[in-house]
Amino acid sequence: MADAMAAAERHCTANKLQFTPSRRRVLEILLREHKAMGAYEILDKLREEGLGSQPPVAYRALDFLVTHGFAHRIERLNAFIACTRTEDRHTPAFLICRSCDRVVEADTDPEAGELGRAAKRTGFIIERTVREAEGLCPRCVERNAA
Repeated sequence: MADAMAAAERHCTANKLQFTPSRRRVLEILLREHKAMGAYEILDKLREEGLGSQPPVAYRALDFLVTHGFAHRIERLNAFIACTRTEDRHTPAFLICRSCDRVVEADTDPEAGELGRAAKRTGFIIERTVREAEGLCPRCVERNAA
């Protein structure tokens, strides 16, 4: 958690971005919980700490964190998760457990594979991809086997 927060601080300082207390706290919450969280779940935690009770507080912080690569939006869950690789640009894929909603971030290469070949053939430049796979995590597979 300390490394991720330090990386966010460095990035914001280097790029003259405001890392406000609410942005900082939302990132801390995502890092601490280590799971995908909805905006209202985050807002509840902010409210408990006296950092804001209106949805725009959480949504603005989340938008900032996603825009600058500190967090990702998980479309399938309509939730957010802290990025595990804040130091470099990457293209993540998310492996979502349908039983416990655990999310694992894996690295992918959009240039490789069918999507990359199709883009190359058509002259399309991929700027962003969202890859999410749903299945069972090892813990739930083991639990179901028992």
